[in-house]
Amino acid sequence: MHDVPTRAGESSPGGASTGAVPPGAASPGVTSPGAVAGEKEPLSAGLKQRHLTMLGLGGVIGAGLFVGSGAGIAVAGPGIVLSYLIAGALAMLVMRMLGEMSAAMPASGAFSVHAERALGRWAGFSVGWLYWFLLVVVLAVEATGAAQIANGWVPAVPQWAWVLLFMTVFTAANLSAVKNFGEFEFWFAALKVTAIVLFLALSLLAVFGVLPDAEPVGLSNLTGHGGLLPHGWGGVVSGVLAVVFAFGGLEVVTIAAAESDDPARAVGRAVRSAVWRILFFYVGSMVVIVTLLPWSSMQPGKSPYVAVLDSIGVPGAGQIMNIVVFVALLSALNANLYGSSRMVFSLAERGEAPRALLRVSGGGVPRRAVLASVAFGFVSVLLNLEWPDSVFLYMLNAVGAVLLFVWGLIAVSQLRLRKRIEREAPGKLALRMWAFPYLTWAALVAMGAVLVLMLTDDAARPQLLWSAGATGAVLLVAGLRALRERRASR
Repeated sequence: MHDVPTRAGESSPGGASTGAVPPGAASPGVTSPGAVAGEKEPLSAGLKQRHLTMLGLGGVIGAGLFVGSGAGIAVAGPGIVLSYLIAGALAMLVMRMLGEMSAAMPASGAFSVHAERALGRWAGFSVGWLYWFLLVVVLAVEATGAAQIANGWVPAVPQWAWVLLFMTVFTAANLSAVKNFGEFEFWFAALKVTAIVLFLALSLLAVFGVLPDAEPVGLSNLTGHGGLLPHGWGGVVSGVLAVVFAFGGLEVVTIAAAESDDPARAVGRAVRSAVWRILFFYVGSMVVIVTLLPWSSMQPGKSPYVAVLDSIGVPGAGQIMNIVVFVALLSALNANLYGSSRMVFSLAERGEAPRALLRVSGGGVPRRAVLASVAFGFVSVLLNLEWPDSVFLYMLNAVGAVLLFVWGLIAVSQLRLRKRIEREAPGKLALRMWAFPYLTWAALVAMGAVLVLMLTDDAARPQLLWSAGATGAVLLVAGLRALRERRASR
């Protein structure tokens, strides 16, 4: 039986009031620092299954797909389809592991809580703070990108004013009831999914020559221009490096599941539906793109979706895709602000962040955690606006490979927790990792291979080294904290 989340002002399972407390005591509805998050969750259960399903679908569909995929096609040619299959398979394995743990032990801190349970406090501290840092830095990229598009539409409004507007609107949305966040993300994701479905439908009609003034394309773009693998398997590997990080964002659905009525069931359904559909959207898009257009015509930084829509005669294709990318950026900004606030709240819940962040509103929203996350987000945006090629570039590089480190800890945590759950509470394994433990080990090997490839790639090496430095710094702090606590306990 899963514990029912408690809200501020209600009684906890033990009968203690979760109302106001004296200064210095635990915040309303919060477990003690030593308690494991998930045993009693003070956050609101305001997210419905449809919110989680669309969050899982929309959270990973962003500018990385609509624009960034052009860089992958440029280095891999038609082999980009294989690159997406490989990267997507790795993301699917990670999400399956994460889904298994989250269904058995739902918590607002998700994989940070799992890492703490599996490996110790140092692991929960490290993965939680690294992921929070990743989200608030990427948040700045999304806010700035959306502001650049909006400034192009309305030049009279300066870029900084658009950033301020977006940050204010989504801060307000995240400070209100969690169902408002869910509704924002539901409709954002619905628009993105609809855009991809329409794109696939139009492209398939063009491939088979069904559209007016169109003739069947055939396989000439796949067999010509160097063939399916114009740069060999090396190009496919380079394509994996270019696209694997586009799958980041799926993790937020397991964080959000803790704020649903039935976390264990909700996260299982969301993970099952999201990973397969996203792989279909990603791989399907790449198949029709490289079939309709010569891969050599793709340019990094320019959307291959716009190129396809232009080629089949869709009027205003560039502006249509600008609108879709704009929505995708705002959706990612909203989701990252939500995910970062819940992660830092969970860290505070376990004594790994300032206890002041534990205050929960009457509606079950961790408002101080939201404000702390958006405050750093504002700092990141200012750095991006003022020093995009220096200070902010170093910050961006410092989180470039953090996603792989997070995924690695998820895999190691699942290896350890799966056996513990089977021994202590096998009934909680509502969602199981495929072919355990072999596919978990295969995923770890694949992550290691990607890191090695990044080290040998001139463009990716700075990101890996800076990210390794950031990870080392967080691990050092975790180690010093553990040493201090050990000495204090003597």
